[in-house]
Amino acid sequence: MARLAGKIAIVTGAARGMGAAIARKFADEGAIVALTDVLPDVEATAKAIGPAASAYLHDVTDEARWQDIVANVVARHGRIDVLVNNAGILMFKDVLSTSVAELRRVLDVNAVGTFIGMRTVAPHMIRQRKGSIVNNSSCDGISPANSLVAYASSKFAVRGMTKVAALELGPHGVRVNSVHPGGINTAMVNPQQAPADALNRGMTWFPAQRVGDPVEAAHCFVFLASDESGYCMGAELAVDGGLVAGHYYFGLPGAPQGVLPPARAPDQPASK
Repeated sequence: MARLAGKIAIVTGAARGMGAAIARKFADEGAIVALTDVLPDVEATAKAIGPAASAYLHDVTDEARWQDIVANVVARHGRIDVLVNNAGILMFKDVLSTSVAELRRVLDVNAVGTFIGMRTVAPHMIRQRKGSIVNNSSCDGISPANSLVAYASSKFAVRGMTKVAALELGPHGVRVNSVHPGGINTAMVNPQQAPADALNRGMTWFPAQRVGDPVEAAHCFVFLASDESGYCMGAELAVDGGLVAGHYYFGLPGAPQGVLPPARAPDQPASK
């Protein structure tokens, strides 16, 4: 298929994990993709994707670097059709243990980085009267968990600014939507690279009863980047195996059969 044929896209945090999966899927669907990341591995990821991909070293908190990358992409390709604000960091600390500096660091990367990206790219989309911005929030931007005060705050901020941007940019032909992943098997939440079967055993409170593959999240980004979602503005698309749908009362009808409720908190978090 070629659902993104001819579209020019920027995907941040694309060196690995969900960002890399999004960039690969975009290229598979016909897009020309600029991958950005603070990790030098982004160059190898772009090379593996092929001639439709290019790589940029990029700290999303650096406004000047944002301007350089956007100017370069516009100079090379004439426009930007899609921006995926995917770059993010995760930190586990409770409210009383989190320092102001730590909170600001997570907010700076996850929320302010997303804001700068929108602010830098949107004028180009407004001039062409068309574009799609897809912000990667999280299931923790809908229903948070303990020890995620910084991360959840940042993802709620992404969720809110997505809706404000949708209101303000929609009349100019620019669509802004958010994706809310959870339980996706990436380096962020599975740094030990445990096999999926091992992770699945701890997913009993997910309706899907299993961990998600990054490509399953990538499909959602393709939809929101494509013209198929032309009437979606300010939408929230959860790709979390049903995590935020509710919770089970194990032992009562309707709960998964033949499984036991978790005896303690999972080794792997539900966040993206």
